[in-house]
Amino acid sequence: ASVQRIWNIHTKIILACNKAASVYPADLEDNYSHGARATALAFRAMLYLDFARWYEFLPNNNTSATNAYGNNVEHLTVPIVTELTTEEEAGNNPRADHPTMFNFILSDLQKAEGYFSENSDGRLSKALPDLSVVYGLYARLYMWEAGYQEETTGDKSLYATAAEYARKAITQSGCTPLNEAEWTNTATGFNDMSSNSWMWGMQYMKEDRVVTSGILNWTSWMSNETDYGYAIAGAFAMIDASLYNSINDRDFRKLSYVAPEGSVLSGRETFVSEHFKPQLGEYCSLKFRPGSGNYIDPKVGSACAVPLMRVEEMYFIEAEAKAHANPADGKALLESFMQQNRYASYRCNASSEEDVIEEIILQKRIELWGEGQSFFDIKRLNMSVIRAYDGSNYSPAQRYNTNGRPAWMNFCIVETEGNNNEAVKDWNNPDPSGCYTSLKY
Repeated sequence: ASVQRIWNIHTKIILACNKAASVYPADLEDNYSHGARATALAFRAMLYLDFARWYEFLPNNNTSATNAYGNNVEHLTVPIVTELTTEEEAGNNPRADHPTMFNFILSDLQKAEGYFSENSDGRLSKALPDLSVVYGLYARLYMWEAGYQEETTGDKSLYATAAEYARKAITQSGCTPLNEAEWTNTATGFNDMSSNSWMWGMQYMKEDRVVTSGILNWTSWMSNETDYGYAIAGAFAMIDASLYNSINDRDFRKLSYVAPEGSVLSGRETFVSEHFKPQLGEYCSLKFRPGSGNYIDPKVGSACAVPLMRVEEMYFIEAEAKAHANPADGKALLESFMQQNRYASYRCNASSEEDVIEEIILQKRIELWGEGQSFFDIKRLNMSVIRAYDGSNYSPAQRYNTNGRPAWMNFCIVETEGNNNEAVKDWNNPDPSGCYTSLKY
């Protein structure tokens, strides 16, 4: 069901982007039209990049690239649909391979960059992309492409391009990393787009149906500090215990989670209201606060912003990209960011390329917890997922350990797409169900 939602929602938003691109075609010459087209293309690039990274089949230790129909699906992503795609074409539209998808997304970003560069009027809101966001999307895209090139040809040169765009995004945005007071603020913590760290976000309004529903929204799922919603009902948003334990006690980011009783940080966390203290167990998240800190009225608490891109991500992309060429350079960038922005005594003890990159990704996971980027890094870097260990806070049914990237990270395309698109029907990813057995700890 979760994969069905991802497919359906993304295809609907892509359709909206395509309709906007149709209303503002390339031959319109006024600045407003160019800005509108750039916005549509940037959104479409972001959506297809996420779409492709979810569904691209990458090698793993549990499923073969050859599916049940005998077709090899390695490095196939998703079908590409644009404003020019006809209904007939959509009915026989094969999955784009990695190079085709990369070039398509790159083309959208190049066009958006050109339009934004010539239009100096500025954007109306951070809910809309701008030139800095395009640079950030370039950085994400080139990290994805660099991983593909390294895996298939051994060429690592595109990491330098990813680092270049990450730095351009930092400079162009003018954004600065969050400080401790901003990070832990009970009224505006990770719910307010005015934060100078945010490059791009999504804004819920009180009139939006997802807000008026009371429960079908971001705050309902991600904020444990409300008197309404799924999270407080028991579907608590929680950090993995091993990830929590990897955070240094001097690092204020650790205050985003309820500390185990008796630990150094126990009692130092800040709550929207004291009455949540007895309700929330250890490792429960305090990161995403209800809008304005209002935990009673969903029309206020759920009318908040959701981060799509923060400038901190660009620092980590730059550090990792540099580390692929020279581990010492990546290590230096990581230490500089952490010491200046998280805690002054931070030291990276790694030296090899593999270990430095692993440390960068660890700190990036801590930084962007709950913001939707770790999945892509784990899959791209062929990292293992460990959920079964002493002290694990995963439910027993979810305690899977993998050797390398999990097979479940190669999402299967929904049946309805195969029913309506003949070219996809026999070209789905292998079903990973039953590949793993939960381990009891």
